[in-house]
Amino acid sequence: MDYTAAQRAAISTLDDPLLIIACAGSGKTQVISQRIVEILRRPGVRPENVVAFTFTEKAAAELKNRTLELIEHDLGPIHGLADMYIGTMHGFARSVLQTWVPETFKYAVLNEIQNRLLVDRNSNKCGLTTAKAMVKGTSRPLWRYKESGLFMQVVGILREDDIDQEKIPEDLDEALGMYRTVLHSLRYFDYTELLRTTVDMLESDPGDSMAGPLVRHVRDAVRYVVVDEYQDTNHIQERMIQGLCRFGANLCVVGDDDQTIYQWRGSAVRNIQTFTRRYPGVRSVTLDDNFRSSPAVVSLAQTVAETLVDDRLAKNMVASGHQEFDRGDLLAVEFSGADDEAVWICDRIAALRGTPFRDDRDEAPRGLSWSDMAVLFRSVAKDADPLVAELKRRDIPYVIKGLARLFDAPEIQACVTAFSYIIGESGADDVRDSWNAADIGLDAADLTAGLKVLDEAKNWQPGARWGSYTLQRTYLDFLEAVGLREDTVPSADGTVRGELVFYNLGKFSQAISDFEQIHFQSDPARKYEGFVRWLTHHAPGYYAESDADVGYATPDAVTIATVHQAKGMQWPAVFVPALRKNRFPSKRQGGINVFHVIPENAVPDAERYRGTEADEARLFYVAVTRAQKYLALSFSPGGSSMYARRSVFFDLATRNPNVLTAAPPVRTVARLEPRPRHELPDVTLSFSELKYLFECPYQFKLRFLYGFNPPIHEALGYGKSVHDVMAEIHKRAIDGDLASAAEVADLVDRHLNVPFAYPALREQLRDAARKAVSRYLAENRGILGQTLHSEQQVQVRVAPGITVDGRIDLIRRLDTNETSIVDFKSTERAQAEEVTRDQLHVYVLGYQELTGRRADLVEVLNLDERSRSTREVVDESLLGDIQNKIRNAGEALRANDLPRHRHWCKACATCDLAGICRDKPA
Repeated sequence: MDYTAAQRAAISTLDDPLLIIACAGSGKTQVISQRIVEILRRPGVRPENVVAFTFTEKAAAELKNRTLELIEHDLGPIHGLADMYIGTMHGFARSVLQTWVPETFKYAVLNEIQNRLLVDRNSNKCGLTTAKAMVKGTSRPLWRYKESGLFMQVVGILREDDIDQEKIPEDLDEALGMYRTVLHSLRYFDYTELLRTTVDMLESDPGDSMAGPLVRHVRDAVRYVVVDEYQDTNHIQERMIQGLCRFGANLCVVGDDDQTIYQWRGSAVRNIQTFTRRYPGVRSVTLDDNFRSSPAVVSLAQTVAETLVDDRLAKNMVASGHQEFDRGDLLAVEFSGADDEAVWICDRIAALRGTPFRDDRDEAPRGLSWSDMAVLFRSVAKDADPLVAELKRRDIPYVIKGLARLFDAPEIQACVTAFSYIIGESGADDVRDSWNAADIGLDAADLTAGLKVLDEAKNWQPGARWGSYTLQRTYLDFLEAVGLREDTVPSADGTVRGELVFYNLGKFSQAISDFEQIHFQSDPARKYEGFVRWLTHHAPGYYAESDADVGYATPDAVTIATVHQAKGMQWPAVFVPALRKNRFPSKRQGGINVFHVIPENAVPDAERYRGTEADEARLFYVAVTRAQKYLALSFSPGGSSMYARRSVFFDLATRNPNVLTAAPPVRTVARLEPRPRHELPDVTLSFSELKYLFECPYQFKLRFLYGFNPPIHEALGYGKSVHDVMAEIHKRAIDGDLASAAEVADLVDRHLNVPFAYPALREQLRDAARKAVSRYLAENRGILGQTLHSEQQVQVRVAPGITVDGRIDLIRRLDTNETSIVDFKSTERAQAEEVTRDQLHVYVLGYQELTGRRADLVEVLNLDERSRSTREVVDESLLGDIQNKIRNAGEALRANDLPRHRHWCKACATCDLAGICRDKPA
């Protein structure tokens, strides 16, 4: 590849601390990837010496695949690539704790919604009502539900920022302690506690009994650290970076202060702005070529940054790509009302569909399709209603990123009505009416069958285990009873509505899992009632504040998203509506905020949590630079006088000579068949995901593309707990410390975590685990010293963009001098035998990639009493078959070719999602 002079300078700077200022669309992923290749080219450097952080999982997958491609092209086969970390900081924290700190093995990580539900459920224990807010001169406790999100933000700031502890009130310090106590007593990490725990350990002494192994690993292995999106790091993340570099690792940070958009979450733009002053000998390189957008888009973005943002790092973005500017590409249009604005946006979307567009300079043009258009709002929750209504009216397919507006979808409103029926707040006619209004192909007989499931769910049996009344099971049973199928949902011409409906139903399944993760053990009547109350009064607001998405599906549909959610993405055509004063830029909201709880003078640069005009300008800059060619900015007055005037951003855009303020007639060009760009996604599959893909492609689609969750099993966590015991035993054995039978009880107690088990089951599982571990030690203690690796990370790259990674339970040397790969099984719900053989041979490929050596045997050691273990020689012919099988499965995933099995089979019989796939045989 031909690199610019600036890119070559960034790639070749390997010894000095390096700041790469990367303008939007400047090819930074390619530069970072090539720089990692040059690092690995150096004598004595191993993959484990490199740690590279990105901001999102999607960005991590792209960076990892690009890096592996370049390594293969430039360096050929390199062993040990699984030991090179490329991912998010949170993922790194989880990985190193899981590898080096046995005391944390049993911890689960809560997402933001589960975290808030935990706070709501334990409002007194976790400090919510202990923390005091000073409102109008009066101190009062925070309110459950209404202010639990505020409380989470407060305890996050207290742990993530550089707080002046002497200025923190005693009640607030007590509340934080209570919150952390609840988390640790339940063996949970929230995202902040995960980072904080890791940072505390990284800053420990290498001789520390708990943190020492992790610190020594960093000291001995980590030599190069790369941090992308550095402008969005906060204080605790900066401490993590310093902890990784404390023994002399080279540091390279990459970012753009013009794209700092997470200040309200605590990101500190000063980190990147002061980097050259805080680290000695820094070399700075600016990547100012924009290869993404047309010259007109780049010109407007540059105007925004230069006009509205002070104290910027010096840079001058230049359009260097193949997108050309045609008059009429950039528009800034006014409307008398939001409905007219929505009509015009839909008109323009329809007009652009089929327009020739060239993705790359050397590619033939294709016709733009629905998924090439994005509408970016400052607030989807507050401003998207008119557009959503117009898209629905015209049958234009759309997806709303995240779960913010999930509960407005008619099929989800029908789901809520179904649960409302169970608690007696809706009648049978309400259920029928709501599902008929959703128009997803159900008839009267289907709904009658579904109502029977709901009636059964009402029937709480005295004395029955509470865990048998699961919300998820009821949901899946209802969808099975009504016979809902993706391919029978009525669709308008040019759309695949069934895909969109299942996309939403999968998200609702995730919402059920979020609630049930925290409320699984509740009394059934209270659980169902609480779930409906949450859906009705709280969930839409909870998800409105979350930018998390579920599933990997990418339907051919117009994307509706907030600008924050669009970070790191691009589209041929972007619309930014509702450019109103006090909306975008956003007016500071009234009401209670974190500084009613935390003294403002205890927080450095407190203004960033409130948001400044410069922050809003950076956000608008990000919105503009998402567009490759077509950009339409629009204004219509909002519903009150506060939003009646144009945004300064809109007015600034009208002063750019490339922007028209009235749309000209659409150019008469030959239309092409609309063809969505299925960018070959960078697919990284875990071994468990690969198992599902092998078993049944459509089952994989339901679970991972749409996000359907299985019901929680009461014994969930038992298998992992026993595996964690085994991991500690074998990690100690590598260091010459052999566990004895006398330690079994302590080992099991340290690792057993079965949060959904009722008391009697928990004791049964504890007893079973102790017996399993005792039996294993009795049979294997003599060969523990032959352990080579425990919980060893491996990866197999079988084709461009297709990587399988995971951990091998155990690799050991046998008395015969053969190397054996061992997989532990600790539950009767084992995989199908042929899938296990496939999985074990994938491990063989991973071990070969890691070490350059071929294992001799594969073993399944079943830790359950009276259960069969297996052992066989590595099948050479199967290894080639497995590579082809993974490659074919990955290509099918990338092409969205994930069909059902033709007939009911063993995989169907054990699949907990079979009911939404096909009819079961009589």
